Amino acid sequence: MVFTTLVHLIDVEFLREAYCLTRKDRAAGIDGVTAREYAERLEENLQSLHERLRNGRYKPPPVERAWLEKEDGGKRPIGKPTFEDKMVQRAVVMLLGAIYEQEFHDFSYGFRPGRSAHQALEELRQQCGRMNVGWIVEADVSGCFDNLDHGLLRAFIKKRVNDGGIVRLIGKWLNAGVLDEAILTYPDKGTPQGGVISPMLA
Repeated sequence: MVFTTLVHLIDVEFLREAYCLTRKDRAAGIDGVTAREYAERLEENLQSLHERLRNGRYKPPPVERAWLEKEDGGKRPIGKPTFEDKMVQRAVVMLLGAIYEQEFHDFSYGFRPGRSAHQALEELRQQCGRMNVGWIVEADVSGCFDNLDHGLLRAFIKKRVNDGGIVRLIGKWLNAGVLDEAILTYPDKGTPQGGVISPMLA
């Protein structure tokens, strides 16, 4: 089944629920607005946000990039979206999750609600016991989030979600840009760093 009319579900009440589910302990993004400051005029902000989403004027700001030291001496980039943008991403994740969650394999644990790495390890232990597996190979997809092809991602999404409003929003996030030490770039691949939407898209 292809869903073509979803964006209208993101009304003020839906945005309020997304607000409640969005973490409020993170640093402010490029606009400098913290979750606490956003909450001071919450109803006004939700109404304004809903209006911008409804008429297609919502424009995600660039993600601010910061660098964290790694144990091996290297640096790992993290993204700091604005609080409002994280809220909008959360709203879209709520919609997409309702569609895609039922399609994920039961043995899939990554970034899924109500599932953890510990549960994944327990599932692996049980499967290895049942199948008499003696070896496990640990592997990592290097730079997975940073290297997703935008065209393939859009084509994949449209197979189930062909709502112009949602598809445009996702496109805006993919093209919003990254601000790294006052230099603004527009990556041609990858998902938004630090974005709530990124695990769902990956």
